[in-house]
This record gives sequence, C-alpha cells and structure tokens, in this order.
Amino acid sequence: MTQAPARATLAGNTLTVSGAIDPLNVLAVRKEGEALIASAAGNLTVDLSAMGSAHSVVLSLLLCWQRHAAARGHALVFAGVSDRLVSLASLSNLDDQLPGFHDKTSG
Repeated sequence: MTQAPARATLAGNTLTVSGAIDPLNVLAVRKEGEALIASAAGNLTVDLSAMGSAHSVVLSLLLCWQRHAAARGHALVFAGVSDRLVSLASLSNLDDQLPGFHDKTSG
C-alpha cells in the first residue's frame, strides 16, 4: 500500500497535514505550510489526524510553523495529534510549547 504524498492544505481556519512526513520531504511541506499560514486571516488549527507518520522531523516542522505564524501575529493550536508524536514531543520537552499536545497528555 502506497502512502499519500505529504502535503499541507488550508480550508477556512484549519491547516491539515496529510501523508508521511520524513527528512526527504519535510522542507517542501514546511514551505507549503508557511505559504498557507501567510495567506491566513487569523489563528489556525493544525489538524494532524491525516498525517501518516510521527517522525521527529515533524516536531521541527511544527515549531517552524509556530514561529512563522507568531511573526504574523497568529497562533496555532494542534489537533489530531497521535500518541507517538505526543511521546516524541514529551521526550524532547516540547509538549508544553505546542498547544494541543499537553492537553492530550493530561487527559
């Protein structure tokens, strides 16, 4: 079974990440997401439920997007976070820095 290509799409105030993100495609997805964040009118929910992987590069991607949004006066909240990604964030002491990650670990 072939995984869907990694990509970011924007619908309303939801930025959806889908496919398997890995070190080979993370830069393209980062640029795609940054362009969408720049075009957004306000705060965004980043839906990770359609993402096919939980590679550590995803944390770097999300932090980059978070800084990009903050520079434009917008906030990101992450939803649909997999248990594996929450675990990676927790091991890296990043779960408190990514809104939506800490909520998942506490309940």
